[in-house]
Amino acid sequence: MSSAVESVFPAPAPIASEDAVGTEAPTFSEEEVKIYTNFDDMELPDTLLRGVYSYGFEKPSAIQQKGIVPIKEGRDILGQAQSGTGKTGTFTIGSLCRVDPAIKKVQVLVLVPVRELAQQIETVVRAISNFMGITVYCATGGPPLRDDIRAIERGCQFLIGTPGRIFDLMNRKVLHRDQIRVLIMDEADQMLEDRFKEQVTCILDQGFPKETQVALFSATMSAEVVEVANQLLRNPVRILISPDAVPLEGIRQFYVALQREDWKYDTLCDLYQQLNINQALIYCNKRQRAEWLAEKMATQGFPLSFIHGEMDVEERRKRMRDFRNGNVRVLISTDLLARGIDVQQVSLVINYELPTQKENYIHRIGRAGRYGRKGVTINLICQDETRAMEEIEAYFGIKLESLPNDLAMISL
Repeated sequence: MSSAVESVFPAPAPIASEDAVGTEAPTFSEEEVKIYTNFDDMELPDTLLRGVYSYGFEKPSAIQQKGIVPIKEGRDILGQAQSGTGKTGTFTIGSLCRVDPAIKKVQVLVLVPVRELAQQIETVVRAISNFMGITVYCATGGPPLRDDIRAIERGCQFLIGTPGRIFDLMNRKVLHRDQIRVLIMDEADQMLEDRFKEQVTCILDQGFPKETQVALFSATMSAEVVEVANQLLRNPVRILISPDAVPLEGIRQFYVALQREDWKYDTLCDLYQQLNINQALIYCNKRQRAEWLAEKMATQGFPLSFIHGEMDVEERRKRMRDFRNGNVRVLISTDLLARGIDVQQVSLVINYELPTQKENYIHRIGRAGRYGRKGVTINLICQDETRAMEEIEAYFGIKLESLPNDLAMISL
């Protein structure tokens, strides 16, 4: 990380020992954080509290109980939290407390890895801030850059975006940082991988006001996350929501043992025909497999769609909208939709292939159990994947059940 970042964000004491850096397990301990069991006690602005309840929140989740007030009070946050724990609500409600409606400049900047997640967060922020009189905008690759420039010049105050587009706006001197009070990096572990790391580093190297507070949310404390946290965060509040906390509750997890890889397709078709599916996600690891599977099933009359990261932006948006609206009941996806995407009607996730990164298993199955809702996951396991399944079981401390012959026993 360059000196430009360090001069703006002085490096605090390390949060992890050198031996711990790079491990997948948590490398920090939580400080004593006051827990708020209801929103009324958080002393939120009346207009914001009204938006919270109008959105449908009744009681704060575990991470919201610990994280909203520290963000509201201007504290830096380091949160290890899986999708489905309520972290979007945490940083949305907390950071909205920091926005001054009278200042028509960007005051909160949220960085996320993919546009679908950015658009989802935009929807949440717009709803919760509905009575505050502030402007919310989402800037991602795809739509014309001039639209983003116009929105910022008109006075956007809460900005969500992907690294490439945000850096472009900064580099063009359109997105000024002098009024940014809160910088949030969601899914930080994914954004600091090779694909995004250079862009994120360039954004951080632009420099931010010394008063800017930073919130990092990450599924794992990788070496890259620890490095950035050490350079950016000042005396952070550390919040740990363990991998098996919320997403696994209420999700029944099954596997089907198969002798050969090429038996998976027939097995999937059998499941599709026998189960009464409301909405379902089927995960593959690569674009080619997702396209092949979708085409093969479509030719046999199965109504479904597919999505992946190399697809045209407008087409991705249309397919995601159709899935959210229920016009498409089954969507085949790569890990593009593994993190953070919330479609409430999804009750079934099928892993046609186990994820190459075991951390993504929890993200995938969490689509079927958002915020503690009930769901079912079925993993199609050929002999070559048995070891990978055992590693996932050991990592998350779970035990998958063999899928029963009588599928009527499964409640979707």
